[in-house]
Amino acid sequence: MAPQIAGPSTTGGPAPRLAPRELETLTLVSQGLTHAEIGTLLVMTPKGVTATVNRAVAKLGARNAPHAVLLACQYGVLDGRPQRHGDHAGFAAHRYRGEEPCEACWEGERAYRRERRAARKAGQINAA
Repeated sequence: MAPQIAGPSTTGGPAPRLAPRELETLTLVSQGLTHAEIGTLLVMTPKGVTATVNRAVAKLGARNAPHAVLLACQYGVLDGRPQRHGDHAGFAAHRYRGEEPCEACWEGERAYRRERRAARKAGQINAA
């Protein structure tokens, strides 16, 4: 049976959650560092780096580390922008792709707007 290739959901669903160490390791892999170099930077053994990369590969449904980097970039995990709405790129990413945002993104956007409105209101009261 051929391995199943997974990728970002076309429906805008959430990306798999990567642990902070997996994300950090995958970021360094995307920069072209070897497992030995990553191990030195993160104070891990090369085998520990390999295990961490393999966990990220499995969570993303990738075939190998380069494929995991590609999928993580497509999910918006490695683009360096803050993710307001949980574990995927969020409301703005849906809009950018011409999609209707998922319910989690709508809820996150409503919470964000309430927070910003309250901050503006507090600023106006404090400034007066």
